[in-house]
Amino acid sequence: MRRIITVGMVVVLALVLASPVLAADARFRFTETSTVHVVQPGENLYRIALRYGVTVNAIAQANGLSDTRHIYVGQRLIIPAGSPSAPPSSGGVHVVQRGENLYRIAMRYGTTVQALAAANGIVNTSRIYVGQRLVIPGYSGSPPSTPPASGQTYVVKRGDTLSAIALRYGVSVWSIAQLNAISNPSLIYVGQVLRIPAGGSPSPSPAPSPPAPADGRWIDVDLSAQRLTAYQGSTAVRSTLVSTGLPATPTPTGKFHIYVKYRATLMSGPGYYLPDVPYTMYFYRGYGIHGTYWHSNFGHPMSHGCINLPTPEAEWLFYWASVGTLVNIHY
Repeated sequence: MRRIITVGMVVVLALVLASPVLAADARFRFTETSTVHVVQPGENLYRIALRYGVTVNAIAQANGLSDTRHIYVGQRLIIPAGSPSAPPSSGGVHVVQRGENLYRIAMRYGTTVQALAAANGIVNTSRIYVGQRLVIPGYSGSPPSTPPASGQTYVVKRGDTLSAIALRYGVSVWSIAQLNAISNPSLIYVGQVLRIPAGGSPSPSPAPSPPAPADGRWIDVDLSAQRLTAYQGSTAVRSTLVSTGLPATPTPTGKFHIYVKYRATLMSGPGYYLPDVPYTMYFYRGYGIHGTYWHSNFGHPMSHGCINLPTPEAEWLFYWASVGTLVNIHY
């Protein structure tokens, strides 16, 4: 009996002596100001770090992660102390209407998809619902009203986009879409009559069409609509939603030419490591058009400046375009 009591006292004493070390470790890994994030389908460490305004390395260190590429759905991640879970929520409120998405709402209020998602705790930016009340960070006053019409009209012609028409009249895409009840700015049709908002006046002459290579093939990327369209001369032959650069890492605008193509290539940089990126075509420095296996949130800015396509669309474009094909990027 005495031996059992002695062993018990030794165990208790060992636990007491060890408790400060355990407590210190707990304080290092989790504090009163820490946040816990539960990993959702489709997330990666870069997106989570972007949401909370911290670095991938900071989250990896706080959670003892040796491989930043491997996290799993349901995993509980400690967000380092002092990292805000969302930007201040002071601002206006927008009630989601039928046909809206987070990108259009952000464009309407002059903010970003990421800021809206963070302010409203939205994990999947492609999923919002009619009637949902969204806090608009930093916005005060009532939502923008429908712009008045100027009395001018414009008949849509083959090859027109809403962003090109808005640029011609010196107004915003949103103002034309609102005035004409267009729910998807990338869907207009030849012969459609558009009312032009007040204050809009046509430029002296239409913007010239981009020069096409010898075979007549060229690629148009509309950053406002998040859409890529492949043209043969003036005829659109294929179109798809894309994801272009985030506000901090924008996609360059202008006229470029594809200078090299890879069926698969490694892409890496601060906070990301992406092996075997499929069907990559570089058009300017390290900026390329390529397939995407790490997200499916097309129609919303998501990238470091490259143009993300669904992999089947990227494969088609890869074999359709050639080195030297024009890439025209604009808002």
